[in-house]
Amino acid sequence: MRPQRDPRTRRACATIMALGLSYAATAGASPGLPATSTSTGLQAPERAPSAPVHATLSVRPHDLNVLEHHAARIAGVLRPGLAGRVVRLQVLGAGGWRTVAHSLTGLRGGFRLRYMPRRTVSERARVSFAGDAHDTRARHPIGRLNVYRLAAASWYGGGGGLACGGSLTSATMGVANKTLPCGTLVTLHYGRRTVRVRVIDRGPFVAGREFDLTQATKEALGFGDTGEVWSTA
Repeated sequence: MRPQRDPRTRRACATIMALGLSYAATAGASPGLPATSTSTGLQAPERAPSAPVHATLSVRPHDLNVLEHHAARIAGVLRPGLAGRVVRLQVLGAGGWRTVAHSLTGLRGGFRLRYMPRRTVSERARVSFAGDAHDTRARHPIGRLNVYRLAAASWYGGGGGLACGGSLTSATMGVANKTLPCGTLVTLHYGRRTVRVRVIDRGPFVAGREFDLTQATKEALGFGDTGEVWSTA
């Protein structure tokens, strides 16, 4: 005859077996994750970061020839319709590119830049977007920003020698000025035409006039006999 177990012993054995089964079912599982994650060794894939948007700048037709103390205005779009971004107008001087105006783009990426120059100058200009974590940078050259003042001028021709060296002919491009160093680059604007020439001679010797244009310079500008030109010098 088999010996009878004490009821308390039977209950203790049952409890130990239940605990063992529960431990086996959950062994190796990380808190907060289903047991299947551990048993299969699989993990949820990580999301790859999205590639930056390729940004481009387009600029509407503009005129970068302005008189000092008059505003230069440039408008355009930062594509593809990037809103709330900073777009800058930059000019290239002796120290490199510098920002002279900036603006935030609108809902569809449109922008308007306004620059009020305080001195005469002739510098290369561009519109720039520096880029960010979501968009690539973009740059758009827009030509040369010319800031002028009014200057009285006349013209002269004929032959002969030039004070800065060389001889004057009907094809010689340049201007005469009484004080600017020989070789100084001067940008002149008249009507819709612009030329960039050097000081090659001395003159004019008529009171109130600043420049004598050579015949070739006069014709390139469509200038008359006397009048006012826009000058960066």
